[in-house]
Amino acid sequence: MTDKAQDVAGDADNRKYKAPALEKGLDILELLAASGNPLTTSQMATQLGRSVSELFRMVLALEYRGYIVASDDGRDGYTLSNKLFTLGIARAPSKTLLEVALPVMSELTRQIGQSCHVAVVSGDQVVVIGRIESPGDLGFSVRVGYRRPLIQATSGRPLFGFQSPETRALMLDKLEGFDAASIEAFVRQADETVERGYVSDASDFVAGVTDLSAPVLGSRGALAAITVPYVKTKPQVCTLEQALEHLRAAAEKISRQMSEYS
Repeated sequence: MTDKAQDVAGDADNRKYKAPALEKGLDILELLAASGNPLTTSQMATQLGRSVSELFRMVLALEYRGYIVASDDGRDGYTLSNKLFTLGIARAPSKTLLEVALPVMSELTRQIGQSCHVAVVSGDQVVVIGRIESPGDLGFSVRVGYRRPLIQATSGRPLFGFQSPETRALMLDKLEGFDAASIEAFVRQADETVERGYVSDASDFVAGVTDLSAPVLGSRGALAAITVPYVKTKPQVCTLEQALEHLRAAAEKISRQMSEYS
């Protein structure tokens, strides 16, 4: 049994009421959420310290209910679907953010001829909770539910930078698997983002895309980040500089409207 599985088992032994079948399902979901690659039932069993026969029916049930899906990229195994994410954003705070942001974002895409998306922090990751496609025939967009480690995401800089020192410390405590130099570089980039008020950098993920990102601010710091993956097209609806100006105005407008719900 792995250390994680032993810790979970130890915690369970101290509780009055237990639900073994439910906890097997939760173990599978948490394992897949933490894994960067699809996992087969056999691999799950090994990492959870269980037998394949213990997990087989649970895996089938989770697949039937839509919580996990077979990998669609040719690799064997299962990954999480967006179902848990969809359930999560149905909560009132995220719903309110989307209700305010999406109309403003829609107007932004019409102004600049580019797509945009809104992302929030979830644990040690940034997750996209809403997007508006480019109104033109061509464009680049990021799917809803897309996740990337906070430290590697462009929107992670404003989401981390525009926070109190206490919140920053809590966010840094959640980062795992990154060396000190990478974390220091991220913090420095976040500080530079705060000084400028925005991010404008060539994407390190997609060639030919410039990531523009600005924070949606609340009373306690950044609530979200609005990001435009800017693609230079012909003819241009607006320049990169004009797109950045419109983006910042949109983020400020959403921030003002969100303050009414505080």
